[in-house]
Formats: sequence, structure tokens, C-alpha cells
Amino acid sequence: MNNSWKKNIVLFLASQTISLFGTSLVQYAIMWHITLKTQSGFMMTISIICGFLPMFLLSPFGGVWADRYNRKNLIVIADSFIATATFILAMLFYAGHDFIWLLFVASAVRALGSAIQAPAVNAFIPQIVPEEKLTKVNATNGSIQSMVTLLSPMVSGALLSITSLEIIFFIDVVTAAIAVMIMIFFLKVNPHSRALEKQETSYIKDIYDGLRYLREHAFLKVYFAYLAVFYVLLAPPAFLTPLQVARSFGDDVWRLTALEVVFSVGMMAGGIFMASWGGFKNKINTMALSCYVMSFCTVLFGVIPSFWPYIFVMGIFGVVMPILNTPAIVLLQEKVEGDYLGRVFSILSMITSIMMPFGMLIFGPVSDFVRIEWLMIGTGSLLVILTVFFSRNKILLEAGK
Repeated sequence: MNNSWKKNIVLFLASQTISLFGTSLVQYAIMWHITLKTQSGFMMTISIICGFLPMFLLSPFGGVWADRYNRKNLIVIADSFIATATFILAMLFYAGHDFIWLLFVASAVRALGSAIQAPAVNAFIPQIVPEEKLTKVNATNGSIQSMVTLLSPMVSGALLSITSLEIIFFIDVVTAAIAVMIMIFFLKVNPHSRALEKQETSYIKDIYDGLRYLREHAFLKVYFAYLAVFYVLLAPPAFLTPLQVARSFGDDVWRLTALEVVFSVGMMAGGIFMASWGGFKNKINTMALSCYVMSFCTVLFGVIPSFWPYIFVMGIFGVVMPILNTPAIVLLQEKVEGDYLGRVFSILSMITSIMMPFGMLIFGPVSDFVRIEWLMIGTGSLLVILTVFFSRNKILLEAGK
């Protein structure tokens, strides 16, 4: 792999950053619109399920496609599909059909595109980046994404206060179009080897082979089992903090904006730190450090009585997120054979897409009857216990070296 990889990764990250900016605008606009209009944990749960369940259902096929076909083309198709769905939603809202259930439908349709895109992106990066540069590239990508999510809530909040929701949808369409053009006209990457072969096996056989690969590698089974439980317990700090802020500190848009901005600043700082540090020699120890800090932050969300200390803890939570996410992704990129990367990452997408909504099925409706502060204390305590077992698992420690 020659130095052309640097140009390719810059073009790829640029296209994904532009696309992410528009996507983030829409996600924040939808989330805040539902939060401020309903202030209902049940309605937020429906929205989250609509945004994740389609990913769970389509991810097995998304992983197979990422291993079978040209990954660059799959990313272009997914971006185009999401942009088309957003354009239709914008036109419906512009015509006066501004119903909450349309936002649920739009989230579900956009999630279908993400189910194709996510495994393709994660499998595409090690295709164009040398293995020894994966941690730095993934951490840098995390910082860029954090910068986007720093700007997008501020821009989204400002736009919501001065214009209509459909304008934000139209912006997403434009950014997606720019991203697609960069991928098509400027990014020149040869397809991976299997994409050039005639596909002799069925989709079901490919899915079965991916599951067999998982069963044959003890590290993957244990790793995904821990992540599944972790994502269930992470649901309250991930999804209920905007609702907690609206209920406990005030339902002003600026408070929700501040919450997301501080979190994004923290993630950006954490990504820069991770890119320069690289983590411990054992990636499991790096992930465990992050999990411990997130656990304690979750408990603090339940006991802090005022808004500004709450925001400070949210910033710390953001700092340690890249310290978890970067080694979690790089570990798979390094350990999994290239022909199985798409399917393994699709299994990861399935876990994230079903376990957090499953957590919200529990905690979302409960939050309408039990104080969110109590949910934070309970789940934070359980996260501490889970991290103790995670950090001492011999199979994981051996794989993380």
C-alpha cells in the first residue's frame, strides 16, 4: 500500500464528514422536536426504536453486501437512499403534513440506509489504510465527527428558532449530494478481492458463514456478549439525558443545545487525545478505563442537583467515549479476516441497533413513572460491576494485546 492511501482517506473522511453534518442536523432537529412537543419518554422510545429496529433487521444483509460487493458503491447507494427519503419528508412537511408519526417513519427509512452504510464504512477503512495507522485514523475520524456534532446542534438549534423543520431536511439533501459526488468523481479505490469474483453462494449461506466465523472465535463471542449488556445499560445516559434536562432544569432549547455541544467538545478532545496517545498496549484495558469513567458519570447524572455541574460531567462523559469506541473498532479491524469484516461489523450493528432500543423499551416507559435520576444511579452501578468482569476476562485480555 503506497502513500496514495493518505489522499484516499482524506477524500473519504471529507465526504463522510459533509454527509454526517446534514444527517446530524436532521437527527437533532427530530429529537428536539419530539422532546419539546411531547416531553414523553414513551414517544422518545418509539422514535428510538424506529431509528434502530430497521438496522437490526437489515444489518445481516448489509454485512453480506459489504463483503460481496464494491464497498465504495454501497456507501454511495446508502447516502443517496437516505437523501431521497429525507427529500420526500421535507416535501411532505412543506405541504403541511407535519405529523409526529411521519418523523417516526422517516427515522425508520433512514435507518435502512444506515444498515447498509455502517458495515461498509467500517470494512472500507482497513481496505485503504495500513494496519499500523488504523488507531490514528479511527481516532482522527472520531475527532472530526465530534467537531461536526459540536457544530450541528448549535446550527440545528439556531435554525429551529428562526426557520421551519423542512429547511433542515433540505440541507441534509444537499450535503448528501456533495458527499456522493466526492465519492464518485474523486475517490479512486479498487474493489476488494472478493467483490471482483463471481458470487457462487447464496445470501443465507454467507450469513451462516459469518455466524460460523463468530462461533469459531471465542474472543468474538465473549466480546459481543459484553457489548450487548453494556448497550442495554447505556440506554439511560445515551437517550434520557435530554428528557432529564427538560424535566429537571428547564425545557429551553438552549439547554438541550448546551448539553450536546459540551458532549461534542468532550468527544472532540477525547478523539485528539486518543489519536496522539494510542491507548494502552492492551486495547481491553483502554476500553475498561473508559467504561469505568462512563459508569461513574452515569451515577453522577442521578445525584447532581443543578444544571452547570451536570453539563461538566457530560463533558467528561464525552471525553472518554472515543477512548472506548476507537479501540473497540480497531480491535475488530485488526483481528477479523478481510473477507469477513462486513459481516462481523454487521453483527456489531445488530447488537447496537437492538440492545439500546431494548434498553429504552425498559427505561423509556419507566421514566414516565420513576425519576430519571434513580434510573441513572441504578444503571451506573450495574455498569461498574459489568466493567469489573469485562476488564478481568482472560479471553478478552489475550485478544486485546
